Amino acid sequence: MQPTVRALMVQGTTSDAGKSVLVAGLCRVLARKGILVAPFKPQNMALNSAVTADGGEIGRAQAVQAFACGIEPTVDMNPVLLKPNTDTAAQVIVQGKAVEDMDAIGFQGYKQFVLPSILQSFARLQQHYDTVVIEGAGSPAEVNLRENDVANMGFAEPADVPVIIVADIDRGGVFAHLYGTLALLSESEQARVKGFVINRFRGDITLLQSGLDWLEQKTGKPVLGVLPYLHGLMLEAEDAISVQQVAKVEKPLQVVVPVFTRISNHTDFDALRMHPQVNVHLIGKGEPLPAADLIILPGSKSVRSDLAYLREQGWDQQIARHLRLGGKVMGICGGYQMLGEWVSDPHGLEGEPGQSRGLGYLPVSTVLAPEKQLKRSQGTLRLPGMPSVEVSGYEIHAGVTSGVSPDSAPVHLHTDSGNLADGAIGVDDQVFGTYLHGVFDKPSACSAILNWAGLADCQTPDMDQIKADNIERLADEIEQHLNLAALWPEWKHLFQKV
Repeated sequence: MQPTVRALMVQGTTSDAGKSVLVAGLCRVLARKGILVAPFKPQNMALNSAVTADGGEIGRAQAVQAFACGIEPTVDMNPVLLKPNTDTAAQVIVQGKAVEDMDAIGFQGYKQFVLPSILQSFARLQQHYDTVVIEGAGSPAEVNLRENDVANMGFAEPADVPVIIVADIDRGGVFAHLYGTLALLSESEQARVKGFVINRFRGDITLLQSGLDWLEQKTGKPVLGVLPYLHGLMLEAEDAISVQQVAKVEKPLQVVVPVFTRISNHTDFDALRMHPQVNVHLIGKGEPLPAADLIILPGSKSVRSDLAYLREQGWDQQIARHLRLGGKVMGICGGYQMLGEWVSDPHGLEGEPGQSRGLGYLPVSTVLAPEKQLKRSQGTLRLPGMPSVEVSGYEIHAGVTSGVSPDSAPVHLHTDSGNLADGAIGVDDQVFGTYLHGVFDKPSACSAILNWAGLADCQTPDMDQIKADNIERLADEIEQHLNLAALWPEWKHLFQKV
């Protein structure tokens, strides 16, 4: 049976080979040709997630890819999401809803039961779109994970879809990666591979030609294109923390973010990294918190564990000193919970049952509850000394926080039943917290927070426009350097170069 042309799967030789970015770019290329296209990833493992309009949770990368398609993300675009709690266990989310926590061995056996849900979601997308661009996970050549695989060829075979394999030449060893990956596939899987894409190439393409010829001769598979290294490309990360920043003004506002072991949704800080008046310092294990205007405690998938980690690093004492010197502190989601009096986990949702004393800067306490809060939100933000501004974002948390005062809460979210108070302010108006991820994405809210932190004359860029411009740039490069007619021959007239 010939693979369907109504779908294409992008697999990679390694993690971070460029699968997510290539899928986003291909989606935008097709969308601007008038083709109805949707992204899909059978199984994702990431702590950066997004909330769909119907209250489901999917990987952040699929939300970005949906944006590239010009459509709303749905739970069918990422039917299985794994959110690690520890090095050996993760929360399993199926079609947008948390099912249970499993260790790695338990999930390995569970995969065979979840494949029907994956194929069901894929079939629904195919019913509504002209084509679906699918992203694999990790590498299809990880032989220890081949049994019951649902992320790569274990999906491609039952779904009967063609595959291309992408490799990152900037890491070195690109020909070994591509040749070896293909060699480790079964005969039927090899037949499914339509060709290779080489990503992040720097230099003169003529110097690569002999290698391309060798690869095609040895494998019998074409190299469909070589994509250049795109300096300064800014797309929301699937999971890895990006340190890329735009050029800064002479004296930017200094923002420090402690990086927790289970930091989640660190895409919250993309708007600050792209802000020319803000310098973001991501501080890791063993590093002291440098002098700053604003310290932001990020989200966490294991709040009590990361609160203990924060104290182990001595960051609690450094935050206290920062406040004594007049600095500002902000907490988002898990970081907000840490700033309160207590964090309790009676059901052991994120580890051993118990409770932990918070940092005590906000007059609230949090109890983790089994039912996760998943919603998109919008409303108003008002910080001390600042006018009210519009704010929007999304909430992903198991915590139920008490002690929030409607009169003094910094955020008021608009709901069907009226305004809902969110967050708290404390320590002489130097500290505030909120459950709202994406709080910096709307320029008005970002400017208000930075003004509160001490940045005068704030000129905040439009993150939506930055994201759209970068996806357009990526699509332009893909159109120029990839043989798209070989991937979608029925639309080859759309890809003719002028």
